[in-house]
Amino acid sequence: MKTEFRIRPSDTTRNVRYEIRGSLARRALELERLGYEITSLNIGNPGAFGFRTPEILRLAMIENLPQAEGYSHQKGIFPAREAVVLQQQERGVKGVSTDEVFIGNGVSELIDLTLRALLNQGDEVLVPAPDYPLWTAAVTLNGGSPVHYPCRPENQFCPDPEEVEALITPRTRAIVIINPNNPTGAVYPRAVLERLARIAEKHQLVVFSDEIYDGITYDGVKAVPMATLVHDTLCATMSGLSKIYRACGYRVGWVSFSGATHRAGEYLSALELLSSLRLCSNVPAQFAVQSALGGYQSILDLTNPGGRLHDSRKAIIDAVARSKYLRLARPDGALYAFVEVKPEALPHFNDSQFALELLEQRHVLITPGVSFNVPYRNHFRITNLPDSQTLVKVFAKIEAQLDDYAAKPVATSPARVVEAATRFK
Repeated sequence: MKTEFRIRPSDTTRNVRYEIRGSLARRALELERLGYEITSLNIGNPGAFGFRTPEILRLAMIENLPQAEGYSHQKGIFPAREAVVLQQQERGVKGVSTDEVFIGNGVSELIDLTLRALLNQGDEVLVPAPDYPLWTAAVTLNGGSPVHYPCRPENQFCPDPEEVEALITPRTRAIVIINPNNPTGAVYPRAVLERLARIAEKHQLVVFSDEIYDGITYDGVKAVPMATLVHDTLCATMSGLSKIYRACGYRVGWVSFSGATHRAGEYLSALELLSSLRLCSNVPAQFAVQSALGGYQSILDLTNPGGRLHDSRKAIIDAVARSKYLRLARPDGALYAFVEVKPEALPHFNDSQFALELLEQRHVLITPGVSFNVPYRNHFRITNLPDSQTLVKVFAKIEAQLDDYAAKPVATSPARVVEAATRFK
């Protein structure tokens, strides 16, 4: 009998997870094909909720299309890189020139490239928990070992610098800071960031500061740029058009290097080599960067009181306050809430099982907290991109599902939960 040949994936993917677009999302798509209307709260995709990219960005692309038909420089077009430099200078970041700016196909590509240029097999990178899971995945895929430092719910999801420093070993090469944070919405205080900067300098760690949500904060809270605090080691600041400018599909992000760039020449050359291998990033959309950074910041119309994002966030906060089961560390930034199910209310709660049941029975798609590399199983993430009325309805469904969950006998074994969460893979 002939043995069937199977094509197997690379071993490097074995420990890579991205459940934001994983089995639950695939099941949601199946349900939609069956005719069910799904409220998808798993992804921070503004375009899916009716947000439009500012017109000035679209016009900049259209007007420059004749110049965008060929490859650009591997680091990106000069006007886009210059706009990033000017923004950094306005924020008080010193020593940045266009030579230290790289444009990529979104921050996602730059996370991969910057880690690939840095890591050798077994090198360690400090990553927050909860994290945006691409960081953990990219460290793993590039031969590194992610070491998660806790950002605890009881500490409003802010890291404890002493706990962070205790995790550093001779193999530690870098620290990732996501501020404002995805998935929690935490905006770190200056004092915490200053202490993390000193730790990174002391141990000569590269600082990867993911600031894609830096313009999305609420109630007067401001995000402090990490590059203004890091001086004696290398700091890589990452941002882009996706969130603040509601242009996810343009796939334009950037990384600007500051601090001890004079000691990082070989690393930056390696990064340029990798950038050259993919030729260049999306050229037409690069022409939108200058207009975005230099123009009116319309995101403030959405995040200030009376704005849609501000009101949606408030709807989430109010709904959690009314719930018998939920509590929330108030999100001060970004587009998400990392909602906790009170252990005293539902001591046997399992986030993956609940998310699957909520999808199947109430047709609401959320992301289980375990997807963000945390050890506990009593959180879930939702986005505040829907309008406030939709979110009120969503939380009514969540509360009803939690009532059903509370009424069930505690009989689901861990094996059954894993099976339930993965049966649509």
